[in-house]
Amino acid sequence: MRTVFLGTSEFAVAVLERLAAGDHRPELVLTRPDRPRGRGRKLGSPPVAQAARRLGIAVVQPAKVNEPAAREAIAGARPEAVIVCAFGALIREPLLSEYELLNVHPSLLPRWRGAAPVERAIMAGDARTGVSIMRLTAGLDSGPVCLAQAEPIEPRDTYGSLAARLQRLGGELLVRALESIAGGEPLQFAEQDELRATYAEKIGPEDRLLRPTLTALELERVVRALHPHIGARLALGEDLLGVREARATGEGPPPGKLTRDGERLLYGAREGALELLVVQPPGGRPMDAAAYLRGHAL
Repeated sequence: MRTVFLGTSEFAVAVLERLAAGDHRPELVLTRPDRPRGRGRKLGSPPVAQAARRLGIAVVQPAKVNEPAAREAIAGARPEAVIVCAFGALIREPLLSEYELLNVHPSLLPRWRGAAPVERAIMAGDARTGVSIMRLTAGLDSGPVCLAQAEPIEPRDTYGSLAARLQRLGGELLVRALESIAGGEPLQFAEQDELRATYAEKIGPEDRLLRPTLTALELERVVRALHPHIGARLALGEDLLGVREARATGEGPPPGKLTRDGERLLYGAREGALELLVVQPPGGRPMDAAAYLRGHAL
């Protein structure tokens, strides 16, 4: 069937690739405009734009997806379904009513609606998360759900390892939904329970800071939730030390104190200590704790 795909981030790339490999290859991809990236602040295309060009799919990057020009581009592709995955902008009327809009959301809705569901699930210590296929509505990820499947969160999962599994799952569930539509079998949607809704706020600078008011296990989850795409940080005076890998351990220094134990680097938490395994000094490259201790005084 004819589809149009709206997505932006790395997470959406794997879903796009799965869609493009089958019978529902998108006629058109819409993504966000190019923006400055990296230290040089050179203009760079979103990951989905790069993937679509690699796959030979036409790409449009409107400043506002709800404006007439973007809607005309979608209409020109004559889609039977419009797919949304990690697009990063609100879709409003009349676009909402013009097509069947299916959203691929990486959580078991209504838990973790919003911008950072994978990170928030790890931070909260959830035992599982998953992917939901829902009908896009005016609310924030509040539309009815037609398909959902759970995925366990393993004790050592990072954002990177968990997101990779959720991407694959999202692609498979999406194809299953489209196959049903193409086969003339209407999708069965169920409304979400508003009383069970939780929200995954966008990750901000404060969320990245490792604070001694948290337990060592909570700090470890922050590090895992933000690796490798964002990164946790530890305040050292006026500097911020990036923390790429860490693990909770037992006894250690007092809360908020960073000490060395041989070649180990320990940060005191409210309960226990966080052993910093891989860190990144300001302006430097990631290195293991032993290498950092050889070149830096605490």
